[in-house]
Amino acid sequence: METRLGLPPGMAACLFDLDGVLTKTAKVHAKAWKTMFDAFLKQRAAETGEPFQPFDDVDDYDLYVDGKPRHDGVRSFLEARHIALPEGAPDDPPEAMSVYGLGNRKDQIFLGLIHSQGVEVYDGSVRYLHAARSAGLKVAVVTSSKNCTEVLRAAKLDGLFDAQVDGNVAEAKRLKGKPDPGTYLAAADMLSVKAKAAAVFEDALAGVEAGRAGGFGIVIGVDRVGQAEALKQHGADIVVKDLADLMKTN
Repeated sequence: METRLGLPPGMAACLFDLDGVLTKTAKVHAKAWKTMFDAFLKQRAAETGEPFQPFDDVDDYDLYVDGKPRHDGVRSFLEARHIALPEGAPDDPPEAMSVYGLGNRKDQIFLGLIHSQGVEVYDGSVRYLHAARSAGLKVAVVTSSKNCTEVLRAAKLDGLFDAQVDGNVAEAKRLKGKPDPGTYLAAADMLSVKAKAAAVFEDALAGVEAGRAGGFGIVIGVDRVGQAEALKQHGADIVVKDLADLMKTN
């Protein structure tokens, strides 16, 4: 059964990232990050007289925020721009000039976008997900997003997973975010499988790093934006354009 799915022998579970692997919400996240950061950077430029350098929704998104918990992404990007802001608190309002405030502002924008535009899925990934379930493999979704349940429901993917590790679970269990392997290891534990018997499917550089660090049986990079080499360098064993490609080769 594993070879039909492009997996090595002995795999018992498939652990899927959400944004960019199963759903097309990575583009929505990138748009929300850009909207939030560009408004912040324009305001900062006006106050300091420094030139406005916009957030790049490909390079900056991939390097600093993709796959990470929201406030880690804010922190990472601000550090790259040498901008210091107070940490704030998780319940900071979206207008607060703090790390948490900016993160909550991005979340507000993201939710507005998915409510107005809906959530699209990658058809090849959905076919692969159903094929994995039919083959008797356990399946889990692993994401840093705290909006996982809402996104799954909007995408009509709710009820298909044996386990879900999202930003809310990570916070409750005090798990570190990707590139730390903690969330993926927690998912394997929920499924009662060892890491070496589980496959990780990721489109984020931080995500494939997490899969490699966790000692999983195979880490499959999904290249949606032309970063195949970077995915391999960060830990992917193989890279495909779409999960349906794994079924075509067997």
